[in-house]
Amino acid sequence: MTTLVQLELPAATAESRRDLPPGMLLLPGGTFRMGSDKHYPEEAPVHRVTVDSFFMDRTPVTNRQFREFVRATGYVTTAEVPPDPKDYPGALSHMLYAGSLVFAPPRQISNLRDWSQWWMFMKGADWRHPYGPKSNINALDGHPVVHVCYADALAYARWAGKDLPTEAEWEFAARGGLEDAEFAWGTEFTPGGIHKANTWQGEFPHENLCTDGFERTSPVYAFPPNGYGLHDMIGNVWEWTSDWYSAKHQADAHKACCVPENPRGGREEASYDLCQPAIRIPRKVLKGGSHLCAPNYCRRYRPAARHPEPVDTSTSHVGFRCVIRDGEGHEQQGAAL
Repeated sequence: MTTLVQLELPAATAESRRDLPPGMLLLPGGTFRMGSDKHYPEEAPVHRVTVDSFFMDRTPVTNRQFREFVRATGYVTTAEVPPDPKDYPGALSHMLYAGSLVFAPPRQISNLRDWSQWWMFMKGADWRHPYGPKSNINALDGHPVVHVCYADALAYARWAGKDLPTEAEWEFAARGGLEDAEFAWGTEFTPGGIHKANTWQGEFPHENLCTDGFERTSPVYAFPPNGYGLHDMIGNVWEWTSDWYSAKHQADAHKACCVPENPRGGREEASYDLCQPAIRIPRKVLKGGSHLCAPNYCRRYRPAARHPEPVDTSTSHVGFRCVIRDGEGHEQQGAAL
């Protein structure tokens, strides 16, 4: 059964609303059931956690906002710098060039387990050139910035006097006050035939029907907000969190008094990809799904869904948003790195 959680703000939290940072909303915090036992194994088990109140960006960080950061600081993203050969043992030197992963729909596929059929590491792809060196963001100011790795997202957050959300904070925010709902807006994926997020329609990865109106990313205000007033918590682009990835959640505490408060995820040393033991690059948790999530391939357009991403990796469908924890200052906004 889907229930709407009605939470009253504590007096101190209500007081801090007077100093609401621009472009952010105050979320009340509370105890909620995190994860899912009905979908992918890494989302289980469902467990209760508590998060304090915090401010969160209404939308993912946009190209316009990221451009302001780069202009103010001269920051250069990871995708604009050739990789260090030490991080990629066995790689051919001529294959190590500045670039990023770009989705390239194939004409035909052999199986859905081989993602290399539709992902291309493209030379010259970066946040200014989301689909390769001949593309640009001239008409995409209101779209989420992409091709940002974890360090890029964290650098922006620190410049803005903010932080990246934990997985628990992100999931609490995405649920928008709904407990045990499969989606951020309720129990139906497209209630009344209306698309609530930018996802994939058709047979992924070769048939994109675009019935939601968008082939790739969309403006961050294109779809309705959730119950907390946040846009694009689901779909459009995956979003970085600050938590190290773990293969599953911790089970509920045996005693009600021991519900984890503001949990911070797994351990860095446990986040490595066991399928690639030679590459020791830790992974963070991504949340929210993207415009490439489809019913036949990746049903991760849900608050409980999670995905591991190496910290050095950037793609054409991963972005981020920021938080300020209630009680923490944000006077550093706009400070240079």
